[in-house]
Amino acid sequence: MSYNWGPNYIVPSEVLKKYSGHVLLRENYKEDLLNKELEEMDFNGPIVRINNPWYFRNKNNDTWIQIGESDDIHSNFPVMWDTTTLENGQYEILGLMHVYVKINGEEKAIARQNIVEVTVEN
Repeated sequence: MSYNWGPNYIVPSEVLKKYSGHVLLRENYKEDLLNKELEEMDFNGPIVRINNPWYFRNKNNDTWIQIGESDDIHSNFPVMWDTTTLENGQYEILGLMHVYVKINGEEKAIARQNIVEVTVEN
């Protein structure tokens, strides 16, 4: 059974439908559901690190471009995205959260993604 532990995109504002300028991207996860999934996968060691790289692409493109990466759990993995150099239009943002667990002295990782469609209008 798979548990939906995240990542969950945090929208900067309920009314924000279009992005312009510098946008703070953030995601969170549900620790209890993550722990259940790790247990079910027999990943019984301690979590040693969680990080979240961020990517974007034009809606009509197949290639992702990295925005940045964060391991700041307490601030919800923030990365600033500067949209001022982009053409107006539809984009997708990808948050790819990695969880690293230490098992028998070896680091193992699981990852989950979250893709959100946005409009850039500078």
